Amino acid sequence: MKTTFLTILLLTAVGTASAMEREAVPKKARAVIKKFGLEPLEPEGGWWKQTYRPDEEIEKSALPDRYDGPRKIGTSILYLMTRRYFSTLHRMKSDEIWHFHGGNPAEIVTINDEGHLDSFILGVEKGEPQRVIAKGLWFAGKPMEEDGYTLMGCTVAPGFEYEDFEMGEREKLTELFPKHKEVIEEFAQP
Repeated sequence: MKTTFLTILLLTAVGTASAMEREAVPKKARAVIKKFGLEPLEPEGGWWKQTYRPDEEIEKSALPDRYDGPRKIGTSILYLMTRRYFSTLHRMKSDEIWHFHGGNPAEIVTINDEGHLDSFILGVEKGEPQRVIAKGLWFAGKPMEEDGYTLMGCTVAPGFEYEDFEMGEREKLTELFPKHKEVIEEFAQP
């Protein structure tokens, strides 16, 4: 009898957690995630699917010193973010091009090494449909609509490798850029 009650209690808790998780992601976003087979992107946030990773590589000798080995000539992903599961502050050793595909316009913020903060809107009716994020910039983004989503493509050249990616930490970024504390608190992980 105890086993049955415990099993029911456990299944109820799991079902409730799943329902809460589904409620946190807008219905339209869930449909797009399912349609394109997107997976959670950790630790950055959002969902993704790699769409291009060629066999061809650029040898280390042909790359700038910041790379520790050869890189693919380029890579591309399909990426979806919501207001709750968004692209948190991070930076990369390569330029990245963000292409708006659908959903709601997104606010994108960048901070350079000197502490200059810039922001722009990625979208079609509002903003611009594509923007290059220069290597070394801290950047993040989230949809402008509270219960919206943004579907976009991200193209990296030379191609993305995890060792070229640095996640921004709220405390460290606030120490580096104290005048941007509010933006950092909104867009960085604790």
